[in-house]
Amino acid sequence: MATAIVLLKIDHNKVTGTAEKLLEIPDITEVYSISGRYDLLVMIKCDQIDKIESIVTDQLLKTDGIVDSETMFAFRSYDKREGGRAISVD
Repeated sequence: MATAIVLLKIDHNKVTGTAEKLLEIPDITEVYSISGRYDLLVMIKCDQIDKIESIVTDQLLKTDGIVDSETMFAFRSYDKREGGRAISVD
């Protein structure tokens, strides 16, 4: 499964509303309010990596309140529930 992590800077008056709106987008599985340079961390998981590009550019980044973003792709997951073994995310 293709996985992307998107870090977002949000207009500080719109953090909660933006987070709630992002959860309405299919394939966005989690949204976290975080500390640091960014305000929200968004997890996208879907069957095809090409679909992530469409989700990010055509839907996510058009959401009101987003000021800046950084997108990262996950290559491998290390899950404690899997005994620390590496799990492919492709």
